[in-house]
Amino acid sequence: MGGAEKMKIVLITGLSGAGKTHAADWFEDQGYYCIDNMPQSLIKNFLELSAMTTKEIDKAAFVVDIRSDEFFKGMKDTLDYLDSLEKVDFKVLFIEASDSTLLKRFNETRRNHPLAEGLTNRSVIEKEREMLSALRDRSDYIIDTTNLKVAEFNTQMDNLFAEQGDGKGKLALNLVSFGYKYGIPQEMDMVFDMRFLPNPYYVASLKHLTGNNKKVSQYVLKHDIAKTFIDQLDKLVNTVAPYYKKEGKYHLNIAFGCTGGQHRSVTMANEMARIFKNEGYRVTLEHKEI
Repeated sequence: MGGAEKMKIVLITGLSGAGKTHAADWFEDQGYYCIDNMPQSLIKNFLELSAMTTKEIDKAAFVVDIRSDEFFKGMKDTLDYLDSLEKVDFKVLFIEASDSTLLKRFNETRRNHPLAEGLTNRSVIEKEREMLSALRDRSDYIIDTTNLKVAEFNTQMDNLFAEQGDGKGKLALNLVSFGYKYGIPQEMDMVFDMRFLPNPYYVASLKHLTGNNKKVSQYVLKHDIAKTFIDQLDKLVNTVAPYYKKEGKYHLNIAFGCTGGQHRSVTMANEMARIFKNEGYRVTLEHKEI
């Protein structure tokens, strides 16, 4: 590991079915030397060998999980060893998702969970989550893939690890509009009820339009209470964002609801998406009822 540049090493771990393989694929696309199901006891050997090769490996990613040989034996020593190397920039990436999402993924793919002898159930996932809790606590980055599409997952990886960035970036904000008559979306961090705003549904010329229409948007946003809400929500998100990141959370799911999910919620989701993008946040936007 000669030269001034440090060797980059990322340990990819987390819950089965959460997306570790996709993370490894991303690193491979970035030119990392990737090894799946790496026995952590062999990582030190790998580093010693790589230093002796003619073509020096300057960045590597290891997928380590409960399938790995003697997963827990010596894990603390391995992490301490990698942390102690002056010529190595070492990070731990933990990939997770909600229990219900993982259950759905295993059922759809008909794959077996590595801890399950038969059908994957919630207790198996909870057991793995408990087994990995200490490693999660020691992770540098945690990505929750519950509500992430592939492109959104890649965006988070880009922001954390792409070399043109500083690896920090801002929180990713996933904004959703919905109608209460259809139920509140699951896995939301913040849910705001827009039914306190004047309803365009009762304006004949606006009734059959949506919040994506300029006339509807102008009608909703012209009221002082809407302006006050926008200002307060903007302050709230900017206040809590750094603390979410400090706790290892790199995306925030925010939902806006109204009766049918057509007018007020859509308008507010659109407006906050515009504001947050201008402030430098990574923003995704979804209108569930449109």
